[in-house]
Amino acid sequence: VQLQASGGGLVQAGGSLRLSCVASGSISTIYIMAWYCQAPGKQRELVARQNSAGSKNYVDSVKGRFTISRDNAKNTVYLQMNSLKPEDTGVYYCYAQLWSGTIWSDYWGQGTQVTVSS
Repeated sequence: VQLQASGGGLVQAGGSLRLSCVASGSISTIYIMAWYCQAPGKQRELVARQNSAGSKNYVDSVKGRFTISRDNAKNTVYLQMNSLKPEDTGVYYCYAQLWSGTIWSDYWGQGTQVTVSS
């Protein structure tokens, strides 16, 4: 199983970006898909997550600005990021918890850099 993330880049404060992450390989069911951010000098932290039932959770700092969504038919998760702030800068990693048919496992994408200039 592989997770391929894309969509990062350099944007000015107040701008928008849309991240995408596609899961491929031997996948039976994806339970959770999520986005994490690792800012410079900090630990990786959860930004947003969505389970297979559609329930969503966000870290307080992005509520009202970021939206996570999934296309289950395409095994894809998106993160629409609006009103970006310099403190949103970091490497964004997608995450998936999935059932391969025999075992639940956690997978991470390679990360995509988001840089917000002031």
